[in-house]
Amino acid sequence: MATGIGLAELKRLLDEGAQLVEVLPAAEYAEEHLPRAINIPLKELDATSVEPLDRSRAVVVYCSDGL
Repeated sequence: MATGIGLAELKRLLDEGAQLVEVLPAAEYAEEHLPRAINIPLKELDATSVEPLDRSRAVVVYCSDGL
């Protein structure tokens, strides 16, 4: 289930091993993204594209568009 989180919660999740996924297109991801983030563009997000993610760990999905 998707929920919004604040910076403190993000830090806690990352400290606990959460995976960080940026959903902007690859070119924008290449320009700037958060450390340790992987890129799965929103238009490519499907069951196959998320296979590399570890299902036993939390996943934080973000889009820095407009920040």
